[in-house]
Amino acid sequence: MISKKFKATPLEQLNELRRAAVEMIPEDDLLKKLEVSYQSGKPLIVKFGADPSRPDIHLGHTVVMNQLRILQDFGHEVNFLIGDFTAQIGDPTGRSKTRQQLTANEVQKNSKTYQDQIFKVLNPEKTQVIYNSRWLNSIDLSSFLQILMSTTVGQLLAREDFTSRFRAEEPIFLHEFLYPLLQGYDSVVMKADLELGGTDQKFNLLMGRHLQKYYGLPQQAILIMPLLEGLDGVQKMSKSLDNFIALTDSPKDMFGKIMSISDLLMIRYYELLSMRPSHEIDKIKLELKEGKLHPMSVKKQLGIELVDLYHGLGTGNLEKERFEDLFSKKSLSIDLPVLQVHVNEQGKVNLITLMVEQGFVQSRSEARRLLQQNAVKIDGQSVTEEYFQLKHSGEQVLRVGKLHQLKLMALPI
Repeated sequence: MISKKFKATPLEQLNELRRAAVEMIPEDDLLKKLEVSYQSGKPLIVKFGADPSRPDIHLGHTVVMNQLRILQDFGHEVNFLIGDFTAQIGDPTGRSKTRQQLTANEVQKNSKTYQDQIFKVLNPEKTQVIYNSRWLNSIDLSSFLQILMSTTVGQLLAREDFTSRFRAEEPIFLHEFLYPLLQGYDSVVMKADLELGGTDQKFNLLMGRHLQKYYGLPQQAILIMPLLEGLDGVQKMSKSLDNFIALTDSPKDMFGKIMSISDLLMIRYYELLSMRPSHEIDKIKLELKEGKLHPMSVKKQLGIELVDLYHGLGTGNLEKERFEDLFSKKSLSIDLPVLQVHVNEQGKVNLITLMVEQGFVQSRSEARRLLQQNAVKIDGQSVTEEYFQLKHSGEQVLRVGKLHQLKLMALPI
C-alpha cells in the first residue's frame, strides 16, 4: 500500500530536483531511493554540509538551500550539517595554497549567524541542525586509522586542486588531505541517503559515497548544483568580488541589486533562485521569447518574490513601488537629502571615500568597480574618476547604481 505522506510521486520529485541540477549521481539510484521512500512512507535523510568559514550567507548559497526546501516540502528530512570541526582544517577546494585556519571562537561566532540565516529558506520544524564536532572531537585513534586506511594517497592526489599544487611544487600539508576524508566520514555517521552540494564540491561528495561503501553502508545519491553567477554575470557570486546579494541586505538594497542585473542573468536567477514550479518558469521564458512579456516587468516580479522570501510577504511590493517612484518615473524628488561635502584645494570631492562613508558600498574596491562600470553619475553624466570637480555653488545630484541618490553641495574651502 502506498503511503499518503508524499504529495508528489517519485518521478515528479525527480523532475523537480532535475530542474536546476547539473548532475545526479547516479540518477537511477536516486529514483529508486525516492520510490522506496514513497512506498514505505519513510523520508530520505538529506545531508547538506556547510563550513562556517564566513559569517554571512548570500544568494549563491541559497541555490542548494532552495533544493533542500523543495525536498522538505516533499516530506524528506533535511540534516543541515555545520562543519565546526572541519572548518578548523579548511576546505582545500579551489585553493592554490593552504587555507588559513580559523580559531574556535571564529567558528563558533560564524556558526551562530548561519543558524540565524538558514531559516530564511528552510523550514525550522523540518530541519535538524547538526555539528560534526559531535563525533569528530571524540573519535579515537583506532577509528581514525580506519578512516585513513579507506583511501590511497593516489586517490587524493587525483583531485585537481592537489594535482595542480603538486606540479607547481606548492606544499600540501597532511591535514588538508584529511578534509575530504572527514567530510565523507560525516556521511557514514549520518547514514545519509542523499547529499547536495555545488559543482566545486564534487570530489568531497563522492568521498561520502566511497566511505559509505567502505563501511558496508548503502551509498548516498548526490545532487550537484551549479554555482550562481554574481551581479556582473561572469564571476561566481562572492563577497570578495563585491558581486553578491546577501540575505542580510536591506529590502531596498536587495530589490535594487536585482533590478541591476542583465536580462540574460535574470533568467538564470529565475531558474536557480525562484521557488516557483518548473512549468511556471518555463512559461515565463517562452512568453519572454515571444515578446508577450516585457523583461522589466518580469525582473520586478523576481525582485518582489525574493524580497518577500527573505524579508516577509508584502515587502517586495513596497520596494517595487518605491523603486518605480524613484527611478522608473524618472522623478528626481525635490526631497532628496542634501549632503554638504568638503572638497580639496582644487574644489574636488573624493567619490570613493564619499560612497563608503555614506554606506552606498561596502568597500573601496566595490566603489572603484562602480566607477569603472559607469554606474556613478552626477547630474545624469557618468563619472569614472575618483575625484570630481563640484560646482562652487548650488546642488548637484549624485546617483550610485540604481539604489542611491542624494544632492551634493560643496562647502567653501
